[in-house]
Amino acid sequence: MSSQQGPQPWRFFALQVARTRRVGPSMVRITFTGPEVDGFRSGGRDQRFKLFLPQPHQERPRVPVEAGAEGWFAAWQAMDPDERAVMRSYTVRAQRPGELAVDFALHGGTGPAGRWAAAAQPGDQVMAIGPTEEDNAGIDFRPPPGTDWVMLAADLTALPAVAGILDRLPAGLPVRAWVEVPHPEDAQPLDTDRGDRRVEWLTGRSALDAVREAELPQGTGYAWIAGEAATVRGLRRHLVNERGWDRTSVTFTGYWRRGATEEQLVAEELAGGSRA
Repeated sequence: MSSQQGPQPWRFFALQVARTRRVGPSMVRITFTGPEVDGFRSGGRDQRFKLFLPQPHQERPRVPVEAGAEGWFAAWQAMDPDERAVMRSYTVRAQRPGELAVDFALHGGTGPAGRWAAAAQPGDQVMAIGPTEEDNAGIDFRPPPGTDWVMLAADLTALPAVAGILDRLPAGLPVRAWVEVPHPEDAQPLDTDRGDRRVEWLTGRSALDAVREAELPQGTGYAWIAGEAATVRGLRRHLVNERGWDRTSVTFTGYWRRGATEEQLVAEELAGGSRA
């Protein structure tokens, strides 16, 4: 008896660097292209996907593409850590016909992904696993019906997602956003001209402190919080325990954790740990 397998919601994409551009002291924007990049169907907002980078001694990343979108993870995990591709989760910053742009936080050159991004040149090869349909499981920003206004709280690592969310939000939905950045020059132009949208850039001050002191709009809010894990958890506790928000109105994700390396976080992900 035979069975037919329908279209897969995620698939591999072979990409190469088209160009790079610094967008601040701490971030570089890398635009990728590839023969099938238009099959990558980003849903915008905080669309995340897996990116595979080569090891320093490799020209292209070693990825078990033959295992398919269903079996790649176990096959990649079984590979020699010194030979398998460096795997990270990233957010789509922008997509245009034939191109996919990603903003990389450089982290001062302390991690392999940041070092790769800082040295990337046109023609450098990577692999990605991305969605083939716009409404996919890689999107967390989903305000429930009845949301009157949106709160965004993030640091530099989540800035691309904040930008993507603002690009897709209806013009009439008020927004209050707080974004931590290492340097004032890391602030980027965001879509704040369509309605009541306010973004506060924080240098040397945490989003948790800023939100605690803020007078928030009336009505039913929806909060999207991402960045350093401890700050993210503190913000969620503040909203739920001190301001009385419903837990279902707060989406929160720890993109990184102070004191932990990128490789430690990947190891925890492999072991089934939570990013938040």
